[in-house]
Order: sequence, then structure tokens, then C-alpha cells
Amino acid sequence: MSEDAYAVVGSGYMGGGIAQVLALAGHPVRISDVSIEVAVGNRERLIAEADAFAADGLFPEGAADVMAERLSAHELEDAVAGVRFVEEAVPERLDIKQDALRRIGEAAPADAVVGSNTSSIAIGTMAPSIAHPERFLGVHFSNPSPFIPAVEVIPHAGTDPAAVAFARAVIDSVGKVSALVEDKTGFVLNRLQFALLGEAARVVEEGVASAEDVDAIIRGTLGFRLPFFGPFAIADMAGLDTYGFVFAQLRAAYPDRFPTPDLLQAQIDAGRFGVGKTGTGFLEPPAGGAAELIAYRNRAYVAMSRLLAELGPAPIGYASSPEE
Repeated sequence: MSEDAYAVVGSGYMGGGIAQVLALAGHPVRISDVSIEVAVGNRERLIAEADAFAADGLFPEGAADVMAERLSAHELEDAVAGVRFVEEAVPERLDIKQDALRRIGEAAPADAVVGSNTSSIAIGTMAPSIAHPERFLGVHFSNPSPFIPAVEVIPHAGTDPAAVAFARAVIDSVGKVSALVEDKTGFVLNRLQFALLGEAARVVEEGVASAEDVDAIIRGTLGFRLPFFGPFAIADMAGLDTYGFVFAQLRAAYPDRFPTPDLLQAQIDAGRFGVGKTGTGFLEPPAGGAAELIAYRNRAYVAMSRLLAELGPAPIGYASSPEE
């Protein structure tokens, strides 16, 4: 087995970005695609893109030279031969992924760890397609992969724990954060992301607000908080008893959509209303108590306001109605 070479099967937008991430972290990376010609073309694109990113201060200086040195284009079987880790990033269709995994399983070393970048397909559904499925798991980077820091790691029921540990070590080596997720369709990110989009679309369909105003509300409230705190922390600081009350109002108005979560109700029933009210809730209080957390929150939000002022508004326009 090659000492440090990795492979990315599928070198388009997502796969190419993952290859860049691995190369910048010092790994030799072999890319492949539907043909060697496509892989060669994508290698050139990734080098040019790295040069542009470096010019904009998004990649380190000399990133294009790093890509030219560490990225190589191959047929699939040659790309995965002898490597330690393979990331499958072919289009999000089960049949295409099954075919790619079959070929990877036949050509890669039996102990090479194989990750799939699927964003929604249950890993166990794909596992029978690959030889030695115990080394297979989901390793889901988000778009754009060079710049989004968290990666979902999704073992299926038969994944060897050593493969999980290796995949998490790879993620750590590229400076990203891994989150371990159970193998359920949609995993965590897309269940939450699509739940938000679904409710946002219903708000627009009902005439409550325009798409532009919905986005403005999310950017300036929920989205403003999310770089620093997840939904459990946000609820804890606001007060879980307050959340229980709001859920009751929403359930009365929309009975099919907003049942109070059992996890939240259990906290309320136990008298744990959040770090700001009773000292504990979903979170354990920091050493300095709630005051330490609130002080951090306030500094974070002021820093975010300054960053947004520095960047200015995003160059987004809104159609008056969906395109037919």
C-alpha cells in the first residue's frame, strides 16, 4: 500500500474541492472521473482555481504549485490502486455510486478505507456494492468543501471502528471538524437544512412574507447566531420554558407540524429551563457560569456585525416569482 496517497473518485465541483483540501494538507491525491480526459481537464481546472483563490487570499500563497505537485489524474482503477483512503464523490444517484463502489472495491487494497460523499443516501444501502464493506462509511463534506469546516462521518452497521477512527484522523489532518452521525437517510445536515427550506417555502406560499424577506429574517436572526451556537445552545440561552410555550402556540396554529419534542419536554418537566434561568438545560454551565457564556455571545455577535459591515451585502437578486 502506498504510504500516504489518497484518491478521490469523481473530480467535479465537490470531488475537486475535496481533492484540493487533501492536497493542501500535504497528501498526494489521485483524481479520476468518467474518463481520463475529464480527470485531466479537472486537474487543470483545480490548479487554475487554486491560483485564483490564492490571489483572493482564500488559499495560501503558492497553492497552485501545491496542486500541480500533489494532484494527478488517472483512470479509476489506477487512481485507487495502493492508496490508504478513497473518497467517492460521483453524482448523487444510487446506481452511479453502486457502480463506482464496485470498481473501487475490486481495485483498491482490501484495507483501504473508503468514504462516500453522499449527502442523503443511507450508507448501508450502498455497502453491499463494495468488497470488504467493513472499511466503508460516509464521509460527507459540505459545499463548498474547501471552506466549510465540518464533515459528517457516517458508519453503517457493519463498519469497522478502526475505519471510523482512520476517517476522522484524515478529517483532522486537513483541519476540519468531524461529527459522528448514525446511518439514517439525510443524516443530520440535510434533515435540518431541508426542514428549514420546507418551512420557509410554506411561509412564502401562504403569503406570510416574500422569499427576500424570509432570507433577510434568517440572515439577521437565526443565521446570525448559528456560526457560534447550535439550536440546543440557542434554546438554552433563550429559556427552555419559553420554547415550550412557543411550541404550544405553533402546535395550536399548525397542529400537524410543530409537536413539542420529547427531549425538550423532559427538560421542562425536570425544571431545567436553561443556563440563563436555572443554570442547566441541554448545556452544562461554563466554569464562569451563565455570565461567561453571555459575555462570549455578545462579543461574538458584535464581531459578526463588523464582519458583515466589512463584506457588505451579498450580490443576490430575487425573482418576483419562481421560474417556470
